[in-house]
Amino acid sequence: MQVLVKFLCLNIKVYILKLFMTVDRNSLQFDNRDGAGGSGGTVNLGEEPGKPSPSPGSRIASAVLSPAVQLWLRSQVQQVDELKVKIEGSDRQIFSGAIPKVTAAASGAVYKGLHLTEVAIEGCGIRINLGQALKGQPLRLLESVPVAGVLRLSQADLNASLKAPLLAEALSEFLLPMLPLADREQSLKLQNSQIVIEAGLLTLSATILRAGGRQIPLVLRTGLRIASGRELMFESPEIEMDGELKSSDFNGFKIDFGPEVEIEELILSPGEIVCRGGIRVLP
Repeated sequence: MQVLVKFLCLNIKVYILKLFMTVDRNSLQFDNRDGAGGSGGTVNLGEEPGKPSPSPGSRIASAVLSPAVQLWLRSQVQQVDELKVKIEGSDRQIFSGAIPKVTAAASGAVYKGLHLTEVAIEGCGIRINLGQALKGQPLRLLESVPVAGVLRLSQADLNASLKAPLLAEALSEFLLPMLPLADREQSLKLQNSQIVIEAGLLTLSATILRAGGRQIPLVLRTGLRIASGRELMFESPEIEMDGELKSSDFNGFKIDFGPEVEIEELILSPGEIVCRGGIRVLP
C-alpha cells in the first residue's frame, strides 16, 4: 500500500506540472462536473449501496489518476482476473495535496507467486507535500495513512502460494525452531507442502528432507485465533513426525505482526480463510 500511495502522489505531481505548462494559471478552474470515477466500479468497505460520495467529483481522479494507478497495479502482478480502482476527492483537494479516499479491489491476483483469491483495501486521509514537491523537493506523506482491508484465501490458492519461494522459505524458517529434530540444521527443506482448512483448524502436511536423503513425513494441526489486534495464537497444536505424535510446547504460541497492524476478524471455514483488519502506512 505504501508503494501505491507514492505512485499515486507522483502521478498528481506530473499531472499538475503538465497543467502549468499548457494552461494559463489565471484561467485554471476547479470544474467538477465530471463525476469521480475509477474503472467502472469500486469495492464496498462500509459505504451504503447507492449512496453518493460526500466529495465532489474530480477530473484529475477520473481521467488521470484512477486509470494510471490501475494500469500500474496490473504491471506489478503476474496475473489478475479483475481489478478496480477508485480515487475520490475534488480537484481543489487534490491540488492542495489532500486525497480523501482511495479504494482498490482485485480477484484472482498473483503477486510474486502468492495467489490472492480476493482482496480489497481502502485508504483515507492521504496528505502529501505537493507544494514543496512542485518546487523540486522529494514527494512524501505528511501523515500516516490508515488502510482498511479484507483478504479471502481459498485452500487451492493458499496451496499454490506454498510453491512460491517467498512463502516456502518463510514457512521453513517458521517451522524450524518448533520441530523436535535431533540434529539441528541451519535451514529446513520441505517438499509436497499442503494445507487443509477446516472450521477453526489448519492442517499442514509436508515431507522434511534431511541430510543423506532421509525423508520424514510431517503433520501439524492447530487452531488459530486472534490473541490481540496485532497477534494470532495457536490453539492446541499437535505435531506428528514419522507417524508418531510428538509433544508440543507451542500451545498459546503467538505470531506478532507488528504495532502498525490491527487484525479485527479471522474466519477459518472449510476451504477458505477470511481476514479483515487494517494497517497504518507510515510517512
